[in-house]
Amino acid sequence: MSSALALLKEAAAKGAKVVCFGETFLPGYPAWLDYCQGVALWNHTPVKEVFAELRANSVLVPGVETELLAEAARESGAGIVIGIHERVQDGPGHGTLYNGLLFFNEEGRIVNHHRKLIPTYSERMIWGQGDSAGLRCARIHGINVGGLICWEHWMPLARQHMHNLGEQIHIAAWPTVHEMHQVASRHYAFEGRCFVLAAGQIMKASALPPGLPPHAHLDPETLIERGGSAIIAPDGRYIAGPIFDQEFILHATLDLEEISRESMTLDVSGHYSRPDVFQMSVAHSARK
Repeated sequence: MSSALALLKEAAAKGAKVVCFGETFLPGYPAWLDYCQGVALWNHTPVKEVFAELRANSVLVPGVETELLAEAARESGAGIVIGIHERVQDGPGHGTLYNGLLFFNEEGRIVNHHRKLIPTYSERMIWGQGDSAGLRCARIHGINVGGLICWEHWMPLARQHMHNLGEQIHIAAWPTVHEMHQVASRHYAFEGRCFVLAAGQIMKASALPPGLPPHAHLDPETLIERGGSAIIAPDGRYIAGPIFDQEFILHATLDLEEISRESMTLDVSGHYSRPDVFQMSVAHSARK
C-alpha cells in the first residue's frame, strides 16, 4: 500500500491527472500460479496457507485501503485506477476473492468498481467470476475512463460494449505487458479509437511464497513480471513506452482531438457497426 501511495504522489507531482496501476497491484499478482510446484494439488496445505495469507492481505471495498487511496486522490487532484485482490467481509461471497479494478475520481470518490469477468486458466483456483456492474465508464476530470483486466481484452463482446460507451481513455491492466498483451492493447486503441494506458508491474522471483518451491532454480533477482507499460494513441502508435525490466513511471500529454480525427475512418459504435445486421445486449447486474 505504501508503494502505491508513494508512486501516486510522485506521478501527481509531475502533473499527472490520471494514474493507473497493473492487475491486482494490491497486494500483488499471484505469479506463483505460473512458477511454483504443487499449486493445483487437491487439499495441498502449502497452497491453502498462501491463499489464506493472500485473503488476509486483500482489499475490502470500502475499507482502510480505499480510504487511503481516496484521500490521496483528493490531496493530489489525480484520478486513480488500481488493480486489487478484493475480499468480502460478510455475507455471500465472504470466502471468495475477486480480481477487481477500482476507479477513484479527483475528488476521491469511487466512481467505478469492476470485477474481472473470467479468471484465466489457473487463476480460477483463487478468483470468482465477476459481473457486469463495473462494465461502464467513469468520469475523471470530465473524461470518460473505462478499463478491462488482462484477457478480458480478448472477449470481443466485452470490447464492443466498452467501445459503445464512448471511452476516451481505456485502462488495460495486466500483470506484465508482454508481446501479445502489447498486441491486444494496441488493437484495442485502434479498434476503439481511444487512448490506452497499458499497465504492467515489476516482480522479482524473491516475491514468490517461500512455502511453494519454484519449478526450476530462479535467482531471487530474476524478474518474473517484466513491466512493459505503455501509452498508446487512437491510431495504435506508441506515445510512451513500452518500458521493460525497470520500475518506471510513464507520462504523456493526451490530445483528445485525436479521437475525433481517427473516428472519421473507423467508429465501431457508429458508421462501422451495422446495427441492422448485428445486435448485442448486456445483462446488467446491480451488485449488492
